[in-house]
Amino acid sequence: MKTELAAAEVAQNRGPLWATLVATFFGTGRLRPGPGTWGSLAALLIWAGVSRFIAPTWRGLALAGMAALATAIGIPAATAVAKACAVKDPQFVVIDEVAGQWITLLFAPVAWKTLLAGFILFRGFDIVKPPPVRQLEKLPWGTGIVLDDVAAGFYALAVMQLLLHLGILST
Repeated sequence: MKTELAAAEVAQNRGPLWATLVATFFGTGRLRPGPGTWGSLAALLIWAGVSRFIAPTWRGLALAGMAALATAIGIPAATAVAKACAVKDPQFVVIDEVAGQWITLLFAPVAWKTLLAGFILFRGFDIVKPPPVRQLEKLPWGTGIVLDDVAAGFYALAVMQLLLHLGILST
């Protein structure tokens, strides 16, 4: 009986099922070590697969839509899960990494070099959090959880586009 009650408490602390699925990016956030890295990798692999079915001229718009959707759905999902477990920014919430990773890859050709560079750039900016990225973490609940990674994604996008423009990152 006591075990059943403990399991029920844990289930309640996760938040609604839809929010948990979205916030953990369908369980990716439960992988160890480094759930944020796993979330970024999942986003990258999904884009690498999905992009093959999208005409190159439409890829930027499609990925922008995916990033916007991850952000729009991710904020309320991250809020619900963070409130349910009473942690301001739970490590297993990785929808923010998904949105940031997709922003990083906007308008870049889909090739192994750009995917790898985008992955490294985003993870670097997400970890370092240059100003004002770190300040965005202070926003309430899911807004702070998601928008700091969105901002890190825009930093990485800028560097990625610069590398592509200068020909340093050729495909």
